[in-house]
Amino acid sequence: MNRTVDLNCDMGESFGAYSFGADEQLMKHITSANIACGAHAGDPNVMEDTVKLAKQNGVAIGAHPGYPDLAGFGRRKIELTDVEIYRYVLFQIGALHAFCKAQEVPMHHVKAHGALYNVAAKKKHVAHAIAQAVADFDQNLILYGLAGSYLVEEGKRLGLRVASEVFADRTYQEDGSLTPRNTPGALIETVDQAVKQVKGMLTEGHVTSVKGKILPIQADTVCVHGDGASAVRFVRELKTALQAEEILIESM
Repeated sequence: MNRTVDLNCDMGESFGAYSFGADEQLMKHITSANIACGAHAGDPNVMEDTVKLAKQNGVAIGAHPGYPDLAGFGRRKIELTDVEIYRYVLFQIGALHAFCKAQEVPMHHVKAHGALYNVAAKKKHVAHAIAQAVADFDQNLILYGLAGSYLVEEGKRLGLRVASEVFADRTYQEDGSLTPRNTPGALIETVDQAVKQVKGMLTEGHVTSVKGKILPIQADTVCVHGDGASAVRFVRELKTALQAEEILIESM
């Protein structure tokens, strides 16, 4: 039974003249922020502002590297070699680290984004490339990965601390993977349903797939998305409901 959990959220995904997400409001309700590093979203101005915002709110800061796919928001799979993936991830971690250093705050974790995250969950060689980049940059960083995935496995194998991540607002397939976003029923949109799913993960150690299969699952950190129309209300109410169940919300 897990009565303590981290709430993480993808942030800093605006760029140029385009603004996405309610980062300033959301930052008050989470414990870890995954900040885009300029590949799938973000830019130097947004990165610095988001690091400052996390610092002001006492939120743990993580790099959120993705495929170099600004037009597709990093949700399209790009064919890259393992060496290229390693270098892209290392490059993006280093970019965010520069702003953390300038603001005199530590970098806490790394979480891959979108398609890169999903590919690494199922392909061991991609998971290894990401984990190796994290380990080579800083062995003390925590690697966030989908619970039960190759990314968690490779992080452990390289001696990294890992966080098994679960999702409050996504449904699961029979193999433990997330239901693809373009599939009906992929998203959980009601707080009651999200709380029920998260509570089951934390207190009972399992999640129910879309077809009713009971899957064992480890939940160290819960991802909540900040780009929906009702994201702030959803995250605020989810946090309140979990605290009512005497579940402590804090970063790892």
